[in-house]
Amino acid sequence: MKTVSILSVQPFGGKTFVSIGLLYRLRELGYNTGYIKPVGLTPQKIGDAIYDADAVLIKELLSLEEPLSIISPFVMTYETQGLLKDKIYNIKNSVRKALEAMKDKNIVIIGGAGNIFTGSLFGVDSLSLLEEFNGLALIVEAFSGDASLDNIAGLSKILGKRLTGAVINKIPQNAIKYTRENLKPLLEERGIKVFGLFPKDEILESLSVRDLVGLLNGKVLCGENRLDELVEHFTVGAMDVDSALKYFMRIPNKAVITGAHRSDIQLAAMETSTKVIILTGGTYPNDVVIAKALSKGIPLISVEYDTFTTVDKIEFMRGKTRIREPLKIKRLKEIFERDFDINSFLEAIK
Repeated sequence: MKTVSILSVQPFGGKTFVSIGLLYRLRELGYNTGYIKPVGLTPQKIGDAIYDADAVLIKELLSLEEPLSIISPFVMTYETQGLLKDKIYNIKNSVRKALEAMKDKNIVIIGGAGNIFTGSLFGVDSLSLLEEFNGLALIVEAFSGDASLDNIAGLSKILGKRLTGAVINKIPQNAIKYTRENLKPLLEERGIKVFGLFPKDEILESLSVRDLVGLLNGKVLCGENRLDELVEHFTVGAMDVDSALKYFMRIPNKAVITGAHRSDIQLAAMETSTKVIILTGGTYPNDVVIAKALSKGIPLISVEYDTFTTVDKIEFMRGKTRIREPLKIKRLKEIFERDFDINSFLEAIK
């Protein structure tokens, strides 16, 4: 059994994206693969037990045979810290047993949590686990211009011979050529293999209407059957209605964020490619707006926040939601098959 830890120096770099993509590709090539998330950060209750939400998602997506107690042996919660004080919870032993349960696998992908130091207090951070189980590592770096070089090079010094290589994720379209022609060669000249350059993708960065309802603690006024629609763009309706209509017509698959009193903006938005209208300020629209939204099948969401706060919350969450919708999974597979050098990766882990 070979273990490959998916690591980043910072959270939200794309570790789950890469883990899912690798598992799909390796399975397609006939490998018997497994997955484990040793340290969970997002608790999800199933029955009477708590598991990591990413681990639950990956088990469902790939129909993994192992129980969640193996795939997600430890989730950081306040309750866990209380148990540790009483010294009745051996976390590292739980992780060890989980990996032993996968000893018949060819390759086990170990999902990193947060950054490389997450879990250090409990001895289950990524670096400690690499040493403990004699594993290999793959760096995932979210594009940050030339600073990406320092992040990857710095982590490579820490990992040493355990490093297989790196991928750079979420690269803006206008920086793809620069990354390919400048950053990748610089890394490879220093012995760091770059297996993939992944562009920032509007579908993968999108939020579903359901995500928005949860994020904004919103009330769905209509369109409950369209909550799984994906929103790729966000616009604020604060201009005059003629300018708004021209602007809205240029932006597909969008959410329009506007005050509940701006019925002119809301009606104009519904004449264009709009997935949802978010009404700020906690008040409701008039009956004409609701009737038209019902006829068009466009959800209306009322939120208590003002427009600025609503936009700020949405921007913070973009690109940080889980990949669960069928359209996102389809795009993930396409990008991974096109842009990840699986043969070089397999050669590196021999």
